[in-house]
Amino acid sequence: MSVENTAFSTSGEEVITRSINIEVDDTADRLKSLAEFDAFYEIERTAREIEEDHFKRVALQFPDELLHDSVQIFRRLKRRIGLDKELYVLADTSYGSCCVDEVAAQHIDANALVHYGHACMSQTYRLPVIYVFGKKPIDVEDCVVRTVETFSSHSSSAASLESNRSKKIVLRHDVAYTHQAGRLVDRFLEALTHFDSQLAYAEIPDKLLPPDHPESSRILPEEADQDCTIFYVGDESLGLTNLLMTHSSCDIYHYSPTSQTSCLASGRTNKLLMRRYAAMQKGRDADVFGILVGTLGVASYLPLIKHIRTLLNASHKKSYTISVGKLNPSKLANFMEIECFVLVACPENSLVDAKDFYRPIITPYELEVALQAEQSWTGKYILDFEKLLAEYGQGDKTEIAEGNDEDKDEDAPVFSLVTGKYRHAKQFGPISSETNSMGSLNSSAALIQRNQDNALSLLNDSAAAQFLQSRTYQGLDPRLGQDAPSALEQGRSGIARGYGGSAEDHKS
Repeated sequence: MSVENTAFSTSGEEVITRSINIEVDDTADRLKSLAEFDAFYEIERTAREIEEDHFKRVALQFPDELLHDSVQIFRRLKRRIGLDKELYVLADTSYGSCCVDEVAAQHIDANALVHYGHACMSQTYRLPVIYVFGKKPIDVEDCVVRTVETFSSHSSSAASLESNRSKKIVLRHDVAYTHQAGRLVDRFLEALTHFDSQLAYAEIPDKLLPPDHPESSRILPEEADQDCTIFYVGDESLGLTNLLMTHSSCDIYHYSPTSQTSCLASGRTNKLLMRRYAAMQKGRDADVFGILVGTLGVASYLPLIKHIRTLLNASHKKSYTISVGKLNPSKLANFMEIECFVLVACPENSLVDAKDFYRPIITPYELEVALQAEQSWTGKYILDFEKLLAEYGQGDKTEIAEGNDEDKDEDAPVFSLVTGKYRHAKQFGPISSETNSMGSLNSSAALIQRNQDNALSLLNDSAAAQFLQSRTYQGLDPRLGQDAPSALEQGRSGIARGYGGSAEDHKS
């Protein structure tokens, strides 16, 4: 039976045969012995942590680029732990691979998780996490020499040199180079003696416990001050981009271990901020927001979602909370009534280049700035949940907004910096003006048929209903009571990739 493919229907074979391009990390493949393999993935330390903490069911989370090593790691760990302990490999993450996938771990009722590869180091919410970052090679001597040379060349002027002498230097690096952190700190201290600058470094923990755990003592390294110089060791990554965004007033010197080059990376910070400012202005023009849940494992994600809902409700904006897993344009294009998305995710997955998406995607901090009556953005940027809630989550914003609504004209036009024109903002939720509220209730245009039982609902508080009313195609016409029942006949048979005809067609 041949099946004809059209632009709207395919056989489905392409989905099965499609190949996905993954940049496999083959660092461990170049190791010469199993002893080096065990040292690279810290097999002994991981087994010891599992035994000492008496974890019975442990999930092993791998990113796609390390999945080819998962079987060997599983077998070598299994030989070193008790027979009463079970290991499970998590081969696909619900969200970003840098985050701890507590959702998948709960499917197997795990009481601990081992995270392999790059990690964003966000504070976990439910499970203890053992981190195995790997040990990528780095030339420590070349790193120190090139970074200090670049730092000296940009500090050649007397004024700049004097300014840098008084600044603190903070050392930051990708988690894959944690095994060389001690050597990096010692060599930088030696190389910076004639600069008379203080070098600060906070160790990256190899294990994190939930906040409510009785033995939770190891905390994440604190953020660097805004008035300092930062040395970053690592290749181009989202971690470096976030560092540039959140420390826009700092000079950041970047060394790449792969290319063995060093440069002043903070020169492109203004361009990054300008892109985010443009996305924020699009969010300012939106009236219907979609809150995208991009994590279920980072602590404080639930209070932040609640805060965003309160903030949007106080500004008379409509919000929908959506959990779609990993983002792609096809998924978000299903929600055409939403004018702007707010992504609640870990810092490394919060900044999304939305040029391929139909609607803009902004961060919770950008939403805070966009909804201010008078925008005054100094370039400050916050991606951490705890810091954002500490600064903007205090107090009841609903009461503040309702207090300001008394002197606010709901029908006043709003100027858009995106289009260069005035627009009338839609108002959702409770309206402060009694006149406007009664007018909406008495208007027949504010009512819409809700279901086939002719039940009515208010249109002004439903963004989806308003969007449906504006569409030319609103679904199949039910034609209730207009057509006589037809005779029951044998339908088509087969599977979704290709249906056969009716029984009469087969006889003929």
